[in-house]
Amino acid sequence: MKIVLSWLKEFLPQGALDSFSNEEIGDVFTSLGMVTESIDTVGVSLDGVVVARVREITPHPKADRIRLVSVDAGLDEPLQICCGAQNFAEGDRVPLATVGTTLPSGMEIAARKMRGEDSFGMLCAAEEVGLGHLNDEDGLFILDEELTVGEPLQQALNLSTDSVFDLDLEGNRPDALSVAGVARDLAAKIGVEFIQKKPIIAESARQASEQASVAIAAPQKCGAFAVRVLENVTLGETPQLMKDRLAAAGMRSINVIVDISNYVMLELGQPNHAYDLDLVPQGSLGVRLAKDGEALTTLDDIKRTLIADDIVITNANDEAIGLAGVMGGASTEISQTSTRVVVEAALWDQMTIAHTSRRLALRSEASTRFERGIDSAGVELALDRFCELAAELCGAEIAQGVVSATGEQSPAPVVSVRPARVNAYLTSQLTSEEMQAMLAPIGFETVNQDGDTFSVQVPTWRPDSSLEVDIIEEIGRHWGYDKVAKATLTPAQSGGLTLRQKNRRRLRQTIQGLGFTEAMPMPFISPEDLEAAGLPTDKIISLENPLVHAESILRTSLLPGLLKSIAYNQSHRNGVAQFYELGKVFEAVNGSDDLPNETLTAALCCSGCSPGDNAAFKAVSWLHALADQLHVSSLQIVNEPIAGLHPTRSAKIVFRGKTLGQVGEVDPSVLEQYNVSDRVAWLQFDVEPLLAALVKPPKQKTVSRFPSSDFDIAIVVPNTVDAQAVKATIGKACGELAVSVTLFDTFRSDSLGDARSLAYAIRLQAQDRTLTDDEAATVRQNCIDAVAKKHNGTLR
Repeated sequence: MKIVLSWLKEFLPQGALDSFSNEEIGDVFTSLGMVTESIDTVGVSLDGVVVARVREITPHPKADRIRLVSVDAGLDEPLQICCGAQNFAEGDRVPLATVGTTLPSGMEIAARKMRGEDSFGMLCAAEEVGLGHLNDEDGLFILDEELTVGEPLQQALNLSTDSVFDLDLEGNRPDALSVAGVARDLAAKIGVEFIQKKPIIAESARQASEQASVAIAAPQKCGAFAVRVLENVTLGETPQLMKDRLAAAGMRSINVIVDISNYVMLELGQPNHAYDLDLVPQGSLGVRLAKDGEALTTLDDIKRTLIADDIVITNANDEAIGLAGVMGGASTEISQTSTRVVVEAALWDQMTIAHTSRRLALRSEASTRFERGIDSAGVELALDRFCELAAELCGAEIAQGVVSATGEQSPAPVVSVRPARVNAYLTSQLTSEEMQAMLAPIGFETVNQDGDTFSVQVPTWRPDSSLEVDIIEEIGRHWGYDKVAKATLTPAQSGGLTLRQKNRRRLRQTIQGLGFTEAMPMPFISPEDLEAAGLPTDKIISLENPLVHAESILRTSLLPGLLKSIAYNQSHRNGVAQFYELGKVFEAVNGSDDLPNETLTAALCCSGCSPGDNAAFKAVSWLHALADQLHVSSLQIVNEPIAGLHPTRSAKIVFRGKTLGQVGEVDPSVLEQYNVSDRVAWLQFDVEPLLAALVKPPKQKTVSRFPSSDFDIAIVVPNTVDAQAVKATIGKACGELAVSVTLFDTFRSDSLGDARSLAYAIRLQAQDRTLTDDEAATVRQNCIDAVAKKHNGTLR
């Protein structure tokens, strides 16, 4: 919010700020929570420019277009000036920039010679002294002949500079979005009276109710709606002072009526809107909710489509002519030919205006104020101030009375304040009386005193305050935040990662230790990506407003994103890439309005596997390595066709009876769709069940001092038998002596028919002795018998 100093002073006693520098005023604003971002000077400073009278004009002896001008500048002797302008004559008064002056353009004036003739200064055009808006004619700026010779031009023309404070406001200070609100706070802080002048209006004999009417059809969205009628309006020029103040506040001048409207909004914080009454049938204005798909062309000449949650202002034909609280409609815009005006001010529902403004991406000064909350009792004051200025500047005749309607309003709350609580928050020793004395000047009047507690009535211009802590904040602002004692924090424990965070980091580090590089594709994909990956599309979640139109759904698997990463690398001649990703996948809940399922998932993939490599075996080895490093047991691999993976080289991962993920080789047809060459190994699993399993630290196992006994067996089993099931059977047959059971070879041939040979390396070791050959042979035979019995296997 930009606050113009001269405007601010109109709400304070004369001379109240004379003893304060701009920097000191800025410090006061900052101490009140309205941080001063910058202090700028606006207006023209004309030090060194004086009123001069032309005494004599003679030709320059060596230049046809330059004349020698003798001027009286109020000094003992006349000055000679070389000047090329032709629009002045002897006796005229003109601006003279004396030697040593720096003009607004930055030009420095010095004594110099022009074609051999001395020139002691420069006679100026209006633009050269920053006053082009006062005179746009070519040549010198011809001044009023009544002006005193030698008088500083700034003083002679009654020109002034002004200071503008750019304040950074918090969202809970709607009152500070006005000059009056800032002045009220400042006055209370420096201990002077806040002056709120009541507008003086001379009303005509005609009744406003005879020319205009209002109605509210959405009382829950509009707390108040009021209008005043102005006639015989003449749209002349907006006064320069008003233009300057609007410009300093960041608003451009439109026409005098619109400028008055904006001026009142900035001054009092109450947005208002003026309609050409001749363009409003029967002068009838109404308030209702918009209809779905209803169109309205706003003042910026953009046709906007509304929804049922928007509020509109309508005419007698129930046509929308304004978007309530945001922007007026183009159909009733004030023009230079407007002579009858109806001005409206209202109280709108904050959240409705916020939603409309954001949905339409239409931010305005009005919507900003309505979103934060305005003075519920300030509607008529703003209308009266508008009429006062319109009568003064446009000769408007003001019809008698205010035509108004009211909707639902919440009364300003009464808040109970405990002085002990205030002092505890602020580390202060204030008395109840001192607190009340700080609150009264900013409108928080004490209405009840009950022992150690007092109650205050929240003023209507502070809709942000409703709790005791809000009142404590007001006391703290005016007492001084700099007086609050510094707190010494003694935390009960130092900060650190939770166990879940540690385990997640442990998982990530383990994956990286296997040689994988993290990839981070976007979670947004296209439906075509899912189809290309051979994944189902029945549980997709569509985005209403995607960043890229084609990527309109949330991913249900990490496969599409990582395949794109591999394809990109291969297109840049990086054929072998090992990537992993740790991110969320999303699935809709069928037949339910519940939020979608979000599953934290890890995926590992490797490209560049040649036909001789067993990509599925490689992916399984990753899973075993992760299980070993994380000390997780009970992981089972169950052969099963998986969508997107090779139908005979894929399996699901089962952990504690539930499906944890998938492992195998990516289907060649999928790789073809993504332009990926060679084979790709794939592992994907849910992270949360693993993290939950890592809550307890792994059990330590004593390392045996005795030598191990190793042997290999090759078992022929039907192709339908899972290699992991055979491994589990062998491990169980080995009992407590088993250290490891590792599948190291798979062999198929025509001679084996529908069976295959699985070769396992088995290591045995006892904790208390060296195993004999007979013990090892017995265990070996137990393994062969167990596989034969459970899986119909035979020793190869």
